[in-house]
Amino acid sequence: MMVTAQVSLYPLRQPDLTPAIDRTIRFFQQQGLHTEPGPMSTLISGPLEQVFHALQEAFDRVAAEGQVVMVVTFSNACPVDIKDR
Repeated sequence: MMVTAQVSLYPLRQPDLTPAIDRTIRFFQQQGLHTEPGPMSTLISGPLEQVFHALQEAFDRVAAEGQVVMVVTFSNACPVDIKDR
């Protein structure tokens, strides 16, 4: 099953939020997921298992650097046009 997840990442108590967010987006791309970064969240799309695995690993990585909040909304009904596949 293909899914799309809207991911918002909020690193806490860090002087600059951008590096953690940028690293997380690059990680999703390295995992072969379709990514659409936006100003408040990033859409990632791919097979269900791949998306869940990438989200868990991404959270583990960013949480190892400090406190963080990650908000995720999943859908199997909001297709993203995946032209890269």
